Amino acid sequence: MNALAIELQSYFTSFARDQRDLSPHTISSYRDTWRLLITYLSDTTGTRADRIDFADLTVESVTGFLDHLEHDRHNSTATRNARLSGIRAVLVHALPAQLDDAGTITRILAIPAKRHPTPQVEYLASDEADALIAAPDRSRWTGRHDHALLVLALQTGLRISELRSLDLNDIDPGVGAHVRCTGKGRRQRCTPLTSATTTIMSNYLAERATRSGSALFCGPHGARLSRDALEHRIRIHAATATRACPSLATKHVTMHTLRHTAAMNLLAEGVDVSVIALWLGHQQTQSTDAYLHANMAIKQAAIDRTRGPNVAPGVYRPEPDILAWLAAL
Repeated sequence: MNALAIELQSYFTSFARDQRDLSPHTISSYRDTWRLLITYLSDTTGTRADRIDFADLTVESVTGFLDHLEHDRHNSTATRNARLSGIRAVLVHALPAQLDDAGTITRILAIPAKRHPTPQVEYLASDEADALIAAPDRSRWTGRHDHALLVLALQTGLRISELRSLDLNDIDPGVGAHVRCTGKGRRQRCTPLTSATTTIMSNYLAERATRSGSALFCGPHGARLSRDALEHRIRIHAATATRACPSLATKHVTMHTLRHTAAMNLLAEGVDVSVIALWLGHQQTQSTDAYLHANMAIKQAAIDRTRGPNVAPGVYRPEPDILAWLAAL
């Protein structure tokens, strides 16, 4: 086993889980990054995958891999940058023990993330959200299951990872109804539920209790739903809702779209951005600023408060002589 294999084994078997306490999703993302990188290096150098070592890692080979992701695999710039983060994470861990290759590793760590335009936040209007909620067939268990899932996601703005990790005891429908979850960075938070959401979730919980498993949203045999299963369900219901609300056909509706919709609804009701950041589990309010840019009502209100180019500044003062003022009309 060469040095790179030893470092990869050390990182993924102990360091990432025991010391960094990274989430399973992050670990699997980093793992897939290194599988793709080693496969790329093996193909381009003609070296067997199990013999790829630090000598094969250069600035040129890593940037070539990143370009390969964009141009050949047609990955987005965001995905490219995420793969670069996975490479950096392992190399930072390996650097103290690999002094012979420290210069090359340092230069690879200095590769900057690629800048790209920030995409516009996509969210659902109220009629579109209503059509989506109404799409599941509630005469069947799966329809009632998906209806509760959509209502909870639209009201709370939970991430897909947070939704799928919920257990039955994470919902408290009693006084001060709320849902508890553990989000990014192992940050725990409670999100209050509206009376309408509480009623729907209470009915769902009563029926869910008769089925196996502890996951709040489960598959046919009580197992926790995967990310792909959740996204598949929302695609089905979005297609159904499009018949009642044609404007949905122009939107790419995902579980994250529901999170954006929850944030935009709070913003439209005048909730402060710092409160929305806490609601969504953002560590910094800068992450929430994107919703300000997407809200045209806020921009329109700002323009309505400005004066026209031909209006002289100052405070209006009526003429003291009311008769002269009336004659001048």
